[in-house]
Amino acid sequence: MEKVLIITYYWPPAGGPGVQRWLKFVKYLKAYNVEPIVYIPENPEYPLIDESLQDEIPEGISILKKKIFEPYQLAQVFSKKDTSNISSGIIPETKKQTTLQKLFLYIRGNFFIPDARKFWIKPSVKYLSKYISENDIKTVITTGPPHSLHLIGLKIKSNLPITWIADFRDPWTQIGYHKKLKLSSASKRKHLNFEHKVLNTADTIITTSYTTKAEFREKTSKPITVITNGYDETLIKEVVPDANFTLAHIGSLLSGRNPYNLWEVLSQLISENELFAKKFKLKLVGAVSKEVLETINSFGLQNNLEVVAYVTHQEALKIQRQSQVLLLIEIDSIETRGIIPGKIFEYLAAKRPILAIGPEQWDVIRILEHTNSGKYYSYQDTQQLKSQILTYFNLYQDKELRSSSKNIEEYSRKMLTGKLANLIKNI
Repeated sequence: MEKVLIITYYWPPAGGPGVQRWLKFVKYLKAYNVEPIVYIPENPEYPLIDESLQDEIPEGISILKKKIFEPYQLAQVFSKKDTSNISSGIIPETKKQTTLQKLFLYIRGNFFIPDARKFWIKPSVKYLSKYISENDIKTVITTGPPHSLHLIGLKIKSNLPITWIADFRDPWTQIGYHKKLKLSSASKRKHLNFEHKVLNTADTIITTSYTTKAEFREKTSKPITVITNGYDETLIKEVVPDANFTLAHIGSLLSGRNPYNLWEVLSQLISENELFAKKFKLKLVGAVSKEVLETINSFGLQNNLEVVAYVTHQEALKIQRQSQVLLLIEIDSIETRGIIPGKIFEYLAAKRPILAIGPEQWDVIRILEHTNSGKYYSYQDTQQLKSQILTYFNLYQDKELRSSSKNIEEYSRKMLTGKLANLIKNI
């Protein structure tokens, strides 16, 4: 059985989508004759905690740990909330940032390159180089963000004759929030230089989206494979759909994920349709930025709004299956066209209609069309969006609202792990 060392920052009890990608790969790799060995920080500072995910760690997996110095722990002395938000990627619009927030962002962007986990690089390289040599490991995988983990792979690759796979769950310099980090010209060059070295030193690169692959293709001639996130065939007890006409969004709603056209349309439907006003519920599960809540309230939706704090992964799966329509919202930006939120695959498994609002030429459109699982609208669409929501509502009233999806099996975690295992064995 071929051994592979996986270097990841996010691991149970961390919560959120970042941890689930490699937790699920590790779960299924042995079935493809690949033995995963996982390397994680011993004392990480996770913005989200989900203890239930620890139950999904396969028995007998070797897990290596090394202490990490976390600057975010020091920053919490000044503001725990701001530190947690920035760590999670929830960054207020520039004009609404406090002086402290601006200072945190400047320090984060210019003193911690590529990110605040940079202090884990040196001790990890020393520890892992010895471990790799002593345990006959031929393949190393790094997954980011945090992209400092790719620098661990970069240094190990320069020291040892290994095969290195760099997995990008998100882009690096082209990710949406990168522009908000108040980077100096010198800091921008450092990021670009690190990105260039990683992309051109790794033996092969994995991305989670087609747009990111195309963007990286302009920067490297190394092989690039798209392996999206996916859904696990988790057994969920049969659930009864909500009695209300629930439009639910599960996951973080950052400041930029604020579709004014959706809030406007919902406000109009409430005003024009008495039954809609009575039955409609907007359910937001997870971290929601202050700006998004203020916008929703400005459209008079507060009486139809339900905000639920972060829930366990199992509870999130249950809510997805209960909801009448599932909302998928992304920032309206060129930089976010390649962001495929992990939740879309669990939405597919929930088999509820998906209503997606995001940038034009968004990679999500390709998946929705391939699976016939929902509808996409841009931030500029209003009347078409309104008509679709009303169509969904009428189907709900007739008890006919359901998904007619197809081709979703290829996004199962087990199928995707087979694709990864094949890549590992054929580099």
